[in-house]
Amino acid sequence: MSSHSGYRGKSLAFLEKHNLEVGNLVKVETDSAYSGILMPRYEYSDDKHIVLKLKSGYNIGVEIDKIKKIELESSETIKKENMPQPRVDPSLPKILLVSTGGTIASKIDYRTGGVTPALTAAELNATVPELAKIANVDTEVLFSEYSENLLPEHWKKIAEKINSHVKSEYKGIIIAHGTDTMQYTAAALSFSLAGIPIPIALVGSQRSSDRPSSDAALNLIAAARFLVESNTSGIYVVMHNNQSDDEVACHWATRVRKNHTSKRNAFQTIGGDPAFIVKREKIEKNPQFNHIQKDYMPKINFDTRVALVKYYPGLDPKIMEHIISAGYKAIIFEGTGLGHVGKILYEYVGKAKKKGLFLGMTSQCIDGMVRMTVYESGRDLLNLGIIPLGNIIPETALVKAMWALGTSKSIDEMEKTMKDNVAMEFSD
Repeated sequence: MSSHSGYRGKSLAFLEKHNLEVGNLVKVETDSAYSGILMPRYEYSDDKHIVLKLKSGYNIGVEIDKIKKIELESSETIKKENMPQPRVDPSLPKILLVSTGGTIASKIDYRTGGVTPALTAAELNATVPELAKIANVDTEVLFSEYSENLLPEHWKKIAEKINSHVKSEYKGIIIAHGTDTMQYTAAALSFSLAGIPIPIALVGSQRSSDRPSSDAALNLIAAARFLVESNTSGIYVVMHNNQSDDEVACHWATRVRKNHTSKRNAFQTIGGDPAFIVKREKIEKNPQFNHIQKDYMPKINFDTRVALVKYYPGLDPKIMEHIISAGYKAIIFEGTGLGHVGKILYEYVGKAKKKGLFLGMTSQCIDGMVRMTVYESGRDLLNLGIIPLGNIIPETALVKAMWALGTSKSIDEMEKTMKDNVAMEFSD
C-alpha cells in the first residue's frame, strides 16, 4: 500500500512537500481548524483535496488552496489494542457467529482506509462489548466476500456449516452477511434447512462501522438477544426496523426484501409486519406470525439452470429461444399485475413447455397475489402451462426453483415442490 494511496498531481506534491503520509494524525488550519487522520483517496479522485477522518468518525475533504497551515501531530497510525479474551460466563448460553463478508462486525484500517473484519472473540469483545453480557460467542470466518459475489455454491457451504452445528450446544447461529443479496441467501437457507430446530439470524449493516450512523453494532446485539430470548426457530433477517436506534426487525426469511439502497431500515417484510421486533426492554412477537415447526429434513443442493424473466413492453422474445436452447430447466416469470406477459411471448412459452421446462408466474407488484383466472390473458397463459405461484416474492421463487430443481428427481416432482408451502414463502 502506497504511503500516499490515491493522491496524485497537486495533492501528492502537497503531501510530499510537508512530509506527510496516509495514516498520519495532522492539524489543518483554513478558516477553521481541524484535527484528523489523513485518509487514502479513491483512485479517480481529483488532486485538489486531502481527506481527513475526524474524531467524530466523519470524513471531510479539505481544499489544498485554502490550507493556511498543516502540521504533523503524530506519525503513528493505530496502536494495536491490548485486547483480552472475553471472560466466559458459564451461566450464559453459547451462540456461533459465522462471517461470510460484509461490514457487520468490522473496524476501520486507518492506514488503508478499508473496513476489515473484526471477528475473533477478542476483537468482537473490544468492538461490541455488549455481546459478552448476552452470550458466550464463538466466531468463525467461512469466507470474506461482498454479497454480490456470492453464488449458489456459497449458499450450499453456509447451509452445510449451519447443519453441522444443529445438534451442538449453540442456542442459535448468526450469519454475518452483506446486504445486497442477503434475501437470496436467506431464502436458500430457508428451503435447504426447512424445519431447522434452532434460530438462525442473517445480520448485515447498511453503513460501515467507522461511521457514526453505523447500524452494525445494534443489529448484532439485537440478533444475539433474539437468538437467546425469543424461544423460536427458523431463518430470519435481522436489521433496523426504522431510522432510529429504538427497534430492530426480525423478518421471516422467505418474506423479506431489500427495498432501499442505503436506509438503515432497507429490509421490509412483504405482505405483513416483521415476525419479531427487538426493543430495548423486550422482544415482541407479531401475533399474526404463526410459525409451525416441521420435521427437520435438510436437503442441501441447488441447480442454477433457472432463469428469471422480467416482462416489459418491448422484450425481445428471442431471449426465450436462447433460454430454451441453452439447456435451462425452469423459468420464473416476473409478470405484470395479476400475472401476465404479452402475446409476443406466447409462442415461446409453448415451446418451453413442450421442451419440458417448469414455468412459474410471479408478479412485479411489491405486494398482492397472482390470480391468472381473472383476465383472458391470464387464462391463456394457464392453458399454455404456466403455474401461478401465489404471492411468493420473485427472488424467493427463483431461489426456490434452484433448490427444487437441485433436490428433485423429475420436473413433475419439482412442480409439486414449487406448489407446496415449504418455508412459509406463501403468506395469507
